[in-house]
Amino acid sequence: MNPQSLSDLIALGEGSTTEFKRAMPSDLGREICAFANATGGVILLGVSDVGEIVGVADHNRLKSRVQSTARSAEPPISVEVESVGEVLCVVVPPQERKPYSFGGRFFIRDGASSQQMSNAEVENLFYAVGRLHFDKKPCGVFSMKNDLDDETWTHFSGRAKIPEAMDRVVALRNLGLVDAQDRMTHAGAWLLARDIRTFTTSAHMSCALFMGTEKVRILDRRDFHSDIPTMIDEVVAWILTKINVEYVIKHVRREERPELPEEALREVVVNAVAHRDYRSTANIQIYIFKDRIEIVSPGGLPAGMEEADLGTKSVPRNPLLFGMLYRMDVVEQIGSGIRRIRQLCRGHGVAEPVIDVSEHWVTTTFFRTTTEVGDQIGTKEELRQCQPELQPELQPELQPELQPELQPELQPELQPELQPELQPESLKQRVLTQLRKGPMAKSDIVRGLGQKAVSSQLNKVIRALLSDGAIEYTIPEKPNSRLQQYRLTDKG
Repeated sequence: MNPQSLSDLIALGEGSTTEFKRAMPSDLGREICAFANATGGVILLGVSDVGEIVGVADHNRLKSRVQSTARSAEPPISVEVESVGEVLCVVVPPQERKPYSFGGRFFIRDGASSQQMSNAEVENLFYAVGRLHFDKKPCGVFSMKNDLDDETWTHFSGRAKIPEAMDRVVALRNLGLVDAQDRMTHAGAWLLARDIRTFTTSAHMSCALFMGTEKVRILDRRDFHSDIPTMIDEVVAWILTKINVEYVIKHVRREERPELPEEALREVVVNAVAHRDYRSTANIQIYIFKDRIEIVSPGGLPAGMEEADLGTKSVPRNPLLFGMLYRMDVVEQIGSGIRRIRQLCRGHGVAEPVIDVSEHWVTTTFFRTTTEVGDQIGTKEELRQCQPELQPELQPELQPELQPELQPELQPELQPELQPELQPESLKQRVLTQLRKGPMAKSDIVRGLGQKAVSSQLNKVIRALLSDGAIEYTIPEKPNSRLQQYRLTDKG
């Protein structure tokens, strides 16, 4: 700092980053601490409250006292001290180890004064800088006796790869999901929840399908609130039932190709769940419009991350939860989420999603294709609900002009499998009727329906029944297991 810059600084007066002191004050540690917990600042020793330079003597001795005072903070604060004429300038740069205390108390700069922080403010600052994690705190409403029943444990332990013979509390303690007093952490409660809202009221996810491109008319709305891994599966399944699907004929079989890559959608949902701020009273919201899908997560970016870091750096806000999701194979690879999402979209031939970051929210937007019928443009879901007479347009594989292309490859007895979408509700009932006989694999359901192979419409119906809670997996921890079967729930 030179005399001119000092003069300019004094001319601006005291404020959130500048403090004037006539002499070395007894509460200098308080002022240094307050600046360190904010964005930094400058303390000018030898300047009166009205900006008059009065000077201080013996700068070398004062420099030593200032440095000693700064080192007495917890943790020690780095300061720079320099003389500019008669004024001693104490510069407190932005600090990285917040929050700081002095004499056992915490202070923060508030306007032109320094104030002692309340306990709540101190806790919020610990969270904000990533030195305290909500997912590791004990969940006071979780009962080890009532909430950790046999069914819940079996469901969780399989996905978490816990040996059957291991004691439950020992396993949870080793995973860090219970603390030293054997109290369940929030992360553990979210992974073991039957209804996650019991433990954190805003931890559920809300999904809505809108007509058109604005939040004017809702066509469908669902809340999902089971344990976190199951909730992720259910939300992704719900999204897939609401977006367009292309039917691709390959080797006499018809395959579904969603308009957006399923794994990219799943990755964004997982990121929203793993990195959101669970102290927020807002929940994750997913909006499906005609032209886009928005996945909105509360909390902004975690401490230590900037928007430019997306795709190159991973700083989990909930490290315990994130580590467990990785162990349970919900997270594919630590640190690769955004990069993988972009690669998946490029490989699928669609635009990369746009990520919008604000102080309290992170919104990821996927851009959709639309189905155009005359002057009607919208998703299949919209067209089904709003224009029944247009439904034949949603079934291009049934149009006469397309059938010759398919017929050389298809045996006559296989052609009915191209038409299950004509009666989706009827097919749902037939699947439920089959499952009343007991758990079945997909191949058993196909035989019971009198079909030759698994059709795309059957896959869609099974996903819808899973999403609605009418059926469930017999091996929920391994949805793609070759031994996987389906069974009716009480709702089904």
